Amino acid sequence: MAQSILEKIQIAISASLHSIVDKALESNSVKVMDEYIRRAERDLDQLETAIVTVGGSVRTLKRKHEEIAAQAEKLDRDIDTLLTRGQADLAAKMQAKLNTQQQLAQSYYEQWQSQESEYKKMLDAKLKMESKLNTARQEREHLAELMKLAEAKAQTTKTIKSLADIQGIGDQDIRRIGDAIRERLDREDAKLELAGTRLQEQVEDTLETSVVDSQLEERKKRLGLS
Repeated sequence: MAQSILEKIQIAISASLHSIVDKALESNSVKVMDEYIRRAERDLDQLETAIVTVGGSVRTLKRKHEEIAAQAEKLDRDIDTLLTRGQADLAAKMQAKLNTQQQLAQSYYEQWQSQESEYKKMLDAKLKMESKLNTARQEREHLAELMKLAEAKAQTTKTIKSLADIQGIGDQDIRRIGDAIRERLDREDAKLELAGTRLQEQVEDTLETSVVDSQLEERKKRLGLS
């Protein structure tokens, strides 16, 4: 369920507000903006619920991994003790159990890392959607202002079918509002693109750090430092 919600949010984030504004101008109504805002709000509520669920799963998997890993470490020490006492048969049974525990710990680790990666994607999507939704709400009001002004100046109404059309209109008030809408939408697109780049870098750094930490922990075990 969480994945489908995330997909819907990604679609809403990638939707061009420029295009939505143009459709609103073409129909001379803000209904298309209102519909986008309603859907985005509904999807955002569902995403927040999913974030809580996945966040809890991340914590559970992390705890289980740590518990099983700790049990495996104890078994490993016990096997050494049994061998030094000459109890090879019992040590063999313990080794088989250790192998199972290590496999289970690895399974929990992989699930934990996968869920954590998904959790971070969902948090990032939430921030992006909140930003875009805020922009959509603001531009909805600006668009309504533009339509009201154009309606008052009936001679220009028929020519306004998109933001691009506003460039050819001589009326300075209409051009000013249209240009301001265009500039704000461009800035929002740039912000979302930058945020996406930063998230990818953070995810890659986090995954690399997790691998390094795991490798160091294994090395400490071999050296008897933990």
